[in-house]
Amino acid sequence: MPKAIEAFRNITEVSHELGVKKHVLRFWETKFPQLKPMKRGGGRRYYRPADVELLRGIRHLLQAEGYSARGVQKILREGGAKRVKRVGKGAAPAKRRVLARTKPNLPAPSLAPSPPGLVPPLNAAHVGTLRDVVAELAALQTMLRDVEGER
Repeated sequence: MPKAIEAFRNITEVSHELGVKKHVLRFWETKFPQLKPMKRGGGRRYYRPADVELLRGIRHLLQAEGYSARGVQKILREGGAKRVKRVGKGAAPAKRRVLARTKPNLPAPSLAPSPPGLVPPLNAAHVGTLRDVVAELAALQTMLRDVEGER
């Protein structure tokens, strides 16, 4: 029997519903302070319907629209959570755990040959994207250290 729409959902249920792995949901909580699931004994997360709507919008912006985490943070700051929830309502439901990660539409890097040993010049969009990736990797590395420390 399916849960009522207004029922709280645990992280596994949200993961299946959105087609996003659980560690990604936990990572998004670190990036987007607007996500605040309830936590019960043992740190179990319970997502309210509003949390799921916001997650759906964040997922759509990141994976379908190609925004970086920093870009979604800016949208949340400027337009608020309601705007992101509206974006998610128009999004098609995800296939379970098979979402393809899309790349943002960036101008192609210069194809001019570069001297041996030198990297071709990057524009500001490429640099911003690379910085976002490095920041996300650092956060994931911290999460991994925390998990390994618990063993």
